[in-house]
Amino acid sequence: MRKKENIEKIYSAALAVFAEYGYKKATLEDIAGRMGMTKGNLYVYSKNKEDLYRQTVSNALLKWQAMVRRRVERESDVKQQFLVMCYKAVEYLSKNDHLRQILVRDPDIFPMFPIIDPYQKINQASVEMIKRILVRGMREGRFREVDPEKTSEIIFYIYKMLIIRAYIKEEKKEIQEMFGETIELITTGLFIEPDA
Repeated sequence: MRKKENIEKIYSAALAVFAEYGYKKATLEDIAGRMGMTKGNLYVYSKNKEDLYRQTVSNALLKWQAMVRRRVERESDVKQQFLVMCYKAVEYLSKNDHLRQILVRDPDIFPMFPIIDPYQKINQASVEMIKRILVRGMREGRFREVDPEKTSEIIFYIYKMLIIRAYIKEEKKEIQEMFGETIELITTGLFIEPDA
């Protein structure tokens, strides 16, 4: 088996084990056992359990991000791109039990006010995706003028808050309604323009 194929299978097994047992209780033996290999074989791919955990979570976040990016790129209309980005990101997590369970066990993956963000590069790429859509929408005259740097950060913080409430605090039903209302608020604004 080639290394790339092997590492994908290891990430898949590791994601399942970390989701099931949590980081502290999961062992390299558990992961190796799921793979039918020895613990020693895992050291070809990672330095230790912490390194494998970071690689595994990074891989899962990158897959999530790539799926959202692909869905956004299928849309030609910038407003539709924004909506697809919002809804597909949440939908993916609702269907990925292992990643969702890891987020429940480790909310620091999406720190609200990060001093240290272990996934900063990945999370920043998500903010950049939002920013690109905002910039395009303003350039086309479809979105009102905003500071794209600040607004993309704000939207990402709102998204993280909703993810935390929905999956970590397990308020899924209420959050689904709140998510729809939040998207409506972001896309239409709060104030009604006065009649001319």
